[in-house]
Amino acid sequence: MNPVWSTAEPSSPTLTDSARAVLKTIAVNGPATRPQLSALLHFSKPTMSAAVTELERYGLLAPTGVNRGQVGRTSVSYGLGPNAGYVIGIDCGTTQVHAIARGLDGSKLAEVAHPLDDKSGRDRFQTIETVIAELLPDCAGKATPLRAIAIALPNIISPSLERLPDRDAFISVLERLKNSYGVPVLLENNVNCAALAEYHEGAAKQHSFAIYMQIGVKVGVGIVLEGKLFRGFRGAAGEVGHLPFPWSEREQPRWQHVETYLGSAALLERAAQEWPPQEGNPPASASELFALVDLSATARKIVEKHAGDIGNLAAACVSILDPQLIVLGGGVGQNAILLPGVAKAICDLCWPVEVVVSQLSNQATVLGAVRLAIDFAMARLLGEDSKAAFLYPGALTADLINIR
Repeated sequence: MNPVWSTAEPSSPTLTDSARAVLKTIAVNGPATRPQLSALLHFSKPTMSAAVTELERYGLLAPTGVNRGQVGRTSVSYGLGPNAGYVIGIDCGTTQVHAIARGLDGSKLAEVAHPLDDKSGRDRFQTIETVIAELLPDCAGKATPLRAIAIALPNIISPSLERLPDRDAFISVLERLKNSYGVPVLLENNVNCAALAEYHEGAAKQHSFAIYMQIGVKVGVGIVLEGKLFRGFRGAAGEVGHLPFPWSEREQPRWQHVETYLGSAALLERAAQEWPPQEGNPPASASELFALVDLSATARKIVEKHAGDIGNLAAACVSILDPQLIVLGGGVGQNAILLPGVAKAICDLCWPVEVVVSQLSNQATVLGAVRLAIDFAMARLLGEDSKAAFLYPGALTADLINIR
């Protein structure tokens, strides 16, 4: 028998201030005992007891184990309960749709990925519905309810979605998701999601201000300050592909030419032009080019030049944003051999900044979508402001449907 999914948005109980403080502390720091929570929150024993009892009654808190002290005393450790629920994060890319379901404590529940044969937006968007339907049975019995879905897209995300290709088809998908599952659906730019993931569980952990530079087929930057994404007025912050390039007395800047020049296709074109016949066929992919660096002087020269070019773009970002850390990601950017050249260009043009490669590789975007959904769902539970670049259903839902 197939499970029946509720189409009503899960309710959030009205919690006392002390219960909200306990729930938030456990959500951020993980399981803890009552004495540990009391020490962190400066709560009296009766206040702590009342808060824990309240959260247990709603199923938002549950015992996770027993801690034994040095003198033989034991104390119960509490984590998020079964009614805290779970979220789904989706990376809707150009080659596949990748989805992960996690509890609000970050515990992984299920994962599925579907390759895309048709690169059109319509096929991509319909595949979103497919992966969600496949995930849900694997989550049944592990956590409940589903509280939010976050979808990462390789597009500028604004409240009106005016920059989204196949916008009407996507709004139809959003409407069907609302009718099927009754939960908020968040949209975010894919590079922003990757930046958020690196901040929370990747190379940018323990850094207060980091930028994530994706260098692959396309280029883009995600900006994270104190755990919050900086999106800009139109949701287009970090769209560095629009920087004027080239910029000289003899040439006029061309539209999105930074992205064209630094993208993997142009890199391989330059490699093919410079490749000597005695070294055989030129590399057919970026990964093949990087694999040849230790074997071919030509490959090394091309890669070193590309590292300097990436460094020039990074220097432009540094001069404007002054980040604490730069994380390089994407199919090209994640290659550690680029680091010395990138760091040198930044230092030559600006000042030294730490540069590292992504620790999450091709999982960064989907994990960032999951984190976005968790933060949103937890804010709803706590009665806090749950901001999103785009939320469906939201204030503009009727307008979006009417102007299709």
